[in-house]
Amino acid sequence: MTEKAILIEQDGPVATLTINRPETLNALDVPTLLSMEKALTELENDDSVRVIVFTGAGDRAFVAGGDISDLNSREGLAHYEEFAEVIHRVFRRIESCDKPTIAAVNGWALGGGTELILALDIRILSNKAKLGLPEITLGLFPGAGGTQRIIRQIPLCRAKEIMFTGDRIDPEEAVRLGLANMVVPADQLMAHVKELAEKIAHKSPLVLKLLKRGLLNGADMPLSAALPYEQSLIGLVLDSKDAHEGCSAFLEKRPARFEGK
Repeated sequence: MTEKAILIEQDGPVATLTINRPETLNALDVPTLLSMEKALTELENDDSVRVIVFTGAGDRAFVAGGDISDLNSREGLAHYEEFAEVIHRVFRRIESCDKPTIAAVNGWALGGGTELILALDIRILSNKAKLGLPEITLGLFPGAGGTQRIIRQIPLCRAKEIMFTGDRIDPEEAVRLGLANMVVPADQLMAHVKELAEKIAHKSPLVLKLLKRGLLNGADMPLSAALPYEQSLIGLVLDSKDAHEGCSAFLEKRPARFEGK
């Protein structure tokens, strides 16, 4: 394991969280996941951070998957109580983070790498990226939330094909499937991500938080419950200073200055 498995860099309102295990192609193990969880908590509690970008160290991998040698050392109960417990908790924390998250996928994102992408809000792929859930080739299946998240994001028959075959998915196909937003040249990846992150960062952080909660929680509700839930959230928004700042700025033909209040 490298000296520091997670690196944080902040540029204005945008923070970049880099998984820094290039010697293992940024594979995930328990210490790395715990470091990621700690870093995420710090960024979420920092009011100066409005958008969080996830990427991988080096130019080969975003996250190549779980650490196979670590997985091979575990039996079922130990895996359930240790690695699986941690990775499920951390990925759910990422998925429910109140701040927008962006995946800057710089290379291979296989197994746990694709499962991490499924928990992030927006996914920008390098043209060198490769996605996939190849666990079936190891006698396993995606066990970090992947089986459940992917069937909620793409057609069921395609999700089954991806998991049953373990085949890799090229970046253009990932976009066609709805697993990613766009593909950009590798040497322009971070510039595109930074531009998008800056655009989002200038929106109201309060509205983004409530919008994210509405989308996450409403997705698991029947429409008859989700609509009044949305109605209650927009009522909260209209009690905020940001809502009236945005409307006033529009009427006065000036940029809005959102403070998250």
